Amino acid sequence: MPRQPLVQFQVDYLQILDENGRVDAALEPSLPQATLLQIHRCMTLARLLDRRMHILQQQGRMGTFPSCYGQEAAGLGCVLALRPDDWLVPAYRETSALFYRGLPMKNVLLFWMGLEEGNYWSPQLRVLSIPILIGSQTLHAVGIALACQIRGSDEVTMVFFGDGATSEGDFHEACNLAGVYQAPVVFVCINNQYAISVPRCLQSHSETLAQKAIAYGFPGIVVDGNDVLACYVAAQEAVQRARRGQGPTLIECLTYRLGPHTTADDPRRYRSEQERLQWEAKDPLKRWRIYLEQRGLWSESQQLELERELLAEIDAAVRQAEYDLAHADPLEMFDFVYAELPPDLAAQRREAAEHVAQTDTVSASARR
Repeated sequence: MPRQPLVQFQVDYLQILDENGRVDAALEPSLPQATLLQIHRCMTLARLLDRRMHILQQQGRMGTFPSCYGQEAAGLGCVLALRPDDWLVPAYRETSALFYRGLPMKNVLLFWMGLEEGNYWSPQLRVLSIPILIGSQTLHAVGIALACQIRGSDEVTMVFFGDGATSEGDFHEACNLAGVYQAPVVFVCINNQYAISVPRCLQSHSETLAQKAIAYGFPGIVVDGNDVLACYVAAQEAVQRARRGQGPTLIECLTYRLGPHTTADDPRRYRSEQERLQWEAKDPLKRWRIYLEQRGLWSESQQLELERELLAEIDAAVRQAEYDLAHADPLEMFDFVYAELPPDLAAQRREAAEHVAQTDTVSASARR
């Protein structure tokens, strides 16, 4: 018998606001003016905080952290589609989205300063803690979505991860489980072109990452990840599908990590300056500001005032975070794993206590 085509599929690409600030009016969503300005505020705050955190790290006042520079639009655009009672499962570059959701700035600072207290916030936010293991949060998100499904609620879960996570088994297990049970979950892949130093072309031979959803029985779409409006529209469609009981969606947001993977990384060793400059021309903040100005909602004087206001907020948050850090008890790291410390950890705790005592003595002498 002759061969017959069995399955055919397509993956769409969506862009509404291009890098020059031109908008496709036929696709442009209707968002309140207050929301448009809040988007700008959150993205600007994420950019300014990122710069301050780099300085803090160079001064030895913060540990290694991952930059979100250049990726501010993707997470925020997608989160716009969620209700307050929906669930957000972040990776570790969704700073602007977390701010829009209501996460205090101090939490971000504390977490990257090394205090786990930074990962504790109000349960009412319905935001899970920042993960470090690549792709592990995809499984957590599907679990939450299945729990909501079993309870009969219409809550939706949205989970973020990078392109590198699509090479992890956790991602594929999560997609398979979500597809089988048609879980109300939206998978958002922030494709910033590199898994640390490994370029996208060496991670997968598939033309898109979005098409991986097809194998698990649900749709995928590629969007311009530097276009807030496109991210919002794609996420809104995906969230509505999930809420209607029609299962998951995979959204691939094409963006670029303009900075290093973390402050311990030197991207000049594996990518060209020309490539970086090409993507810098697509900066999401620049095009969003053009969009606001064209609508008569923004000006240079407003920008200067906003930056002054946000820098003052950052100063206050840094002071508070460093105060909390200075008054933290480092020995607490031993208190919450074992009911009774095994001998090796008990010895380490004694050694740490001696070091803390010596440090306190030196600090007290210096103050005198």
